[in-house]
Amino acid sequence: MTDEKRKIHVIGINSYKFEDLPLKLQNLFLETVSIAVPNSYFEKIKSWSQINLEKKKSFFASKSNNELINWLKSQKSDVILISRGDPLWFGIGRILLENFSKEELSFYPSNTCIQIAFSKLKIPWQDTINVSIHGRDSTRLVEALKPKPSSLAIITDSNNKSLEVIKKNLVELNLIDFYDFWLCEDLGFDIENIRKLNLKESLPSDISSLNIVILTKTKKIFSNNNIPLFGINDSIFKTFEDRPNLLTKREVRVQILADLELPKNGVIWDIGAGCGSIGLEALKLRPNLDLFCIDKRIGSKALILENSKRLGVKPKFIFEEDIIKTLNTRKLSSFEKPNRLVIGGCDKRTKLQIINTIAQGMKIGDIILIPIIDIQTIKELKEELEDKNFKTNLNLIQTYKSLSIAEGMRLEPNNPVFLLKGKK
Repeated sequence: MTDEKRKIHVIGINSYKFEDLPLKLQNLFLETVSIAVPNSYFEKIKSWSQINLEKKKSFFASKSNNELINWLKSQKSDVILISRGDPLWFGIGRILLENFSKEELSFYPSNTCIQIAFSKLKIPWQDTINVSIHGRDSTRLVEALKPKPSSLAIITDSNNKSLEVIKKNLVELNLIDFYDFWLCEDLGFDIENIRKLNLKESLPSDISSLNIVILTKTKKIFSNNNIPLFGINDSIFKTFEDRPNLLTKREVRVQILADLELPKNGVIWDIGAGCGSIGLEALKLRPNLDLFCIDKRIGSKALILENSKRLGVKPKFIFEEDIIKTLNTRKLSSFEKPNRLVIGGCDKRTKLQIINTIAQGMKIGDIILIPIIDIQTIKELKEELEDKNFKTNLNLIQTYKSLSIAEGMRLEPNNPVFLLKGKK
C-alpha cells in the first residue's frame, strides 16, 4: 500500500460517448491530466481529448497488469482509470484495493453489463446467479449450474473459447434443453446485439469479443416421443423448484432398475418417491406393473403426475403422506402386496419399520432395494432383511462425469450411493 494523498478515480462506463458521462464526471475528466484506459477501447476514449480542453491529457494504455499498478504508483497527482460497468463487480476494483489504500481510491460505477442485459430482455434478475469465467476455468460455473437456478449471468472470456465451454458444460450436465441461451454483445453501445442461440447448432462466427451470456430457464412443452426406453435423462423429470436435485440420478437409477429384475406383471412400491423417477421409469419399462408412489413432501403428488404425463405412464396410486401414516392408518390388507419394493428418502428407523411391516408378506423371488448414502445404517438394515429370509448383497455405485474446461476436460465425481438388495 502507498501513502500518497492523491486520488485514483476509477470510472465505470457503458458508452464511448463523452456526453453520456454524468456532468460531475465530465468535469473530473476535464480537470485531470493523467488517464489510464484499457487497450480494447483506448482510441475511443483518447478521442475525448479532441474536445476543447484547457489541460493537455496524458493517456496510458492499460493491460490491467503490474505495468498499470506501477504506473499508478508513479503518478504524483490525481489520475483517472477508465473501467467497464462497475469496477467492483468482477472488475479491476479488487486488484486496486490490494495495492492501494481505500483512502486513495474513489469508485464511480456505471450500470453493470448484467443490469443492462436483463433490462433489455425485460426479465427480473434479483435471483440471478452471477459467475465469471473471465481468466478462470469453469469450475464455479459447473457448481452454479448443478442446482439449476432460474437464471445465470456469465462473464465470458474471448481468449479461451468460453462460449464453447459453456455449451459443452450444458450438454454434459444434461441442461441443453433446460435453458435459453442469450448472447449479449457490446451492451450499451451503438453496435449492441442480443440474440438467442440454438445450441444444437454451431455457434455463429461473427461474435464480438465483448460479450456475456445470460441463461434463463426455458418454458418448453415436453413431448414423450423422443424419450428413450431406458436410461432417461435427469432433465426430463420435473423437480421441486427449491430442491432441483431431489431425484435419483440417471447412473444410479439405471442400476436400481437393473437390480429390481422387473417382472412383466406384478406390483412395485416406490417409497420416498420424490419426483417419481424410479417408479415411473420402471413403469415405462414394464407397463403392466401396478405402481404405488408414496412421498410425504407437499407437492410430490403433483410432481409425480406431471412426470407421469411426460413419460406417458400412469401409476395406480400416489399417496402424499408419511409412510408411517400409510402403514398405521390404511388397511394394507386391501392393497396389493409389492413384488418389488424400493425404500428411499427416510431415516433408518423408518426403513426398519417398513421392512418389518411389509417384508413378511412378500413371496419367494420378491425384491427389496434400498439406496443408502449413510454407511452407518447398512449393518442393521442388512441384518433385518436377512432376518426376514432375504438373501442380501451390497453394491457401491461411484461414477464420474467428464466436464469441459478451457484446457480440455476433467472428471467430476457424483456422490457415491450404496445399493442394498434383498431377494426372498
